[in-house]
Amino acid sequence: MTLHPQYVTDSNGKAVSVLIPMKEFKNILEDLEELDEIKLYDKAKKNDDGVRIPMDKAFRKIEAKRKSNS
Repeated sequence: MTLHPQYVTDSNGKAVSVLIPMKEFKNILEDLEELDEIKLYDKAKKNDDGVRIPMDKAFRKIEAKRKSNS
């Protein structure tokens, strides 16, 4: 990814902020979201105890929890 930052400086010439084009900002956000998903996957994989729940039972549990939080 190539960035084209513009620096905002104070009266002493010290950089205090950075401006980037919106497209580059959106690309950075997408990359960060993907990294978060990878971290969650890695954590889930590390904590996998091998126990599996049938999909219909999992959906019932999720629905029951959702209804109790309403």
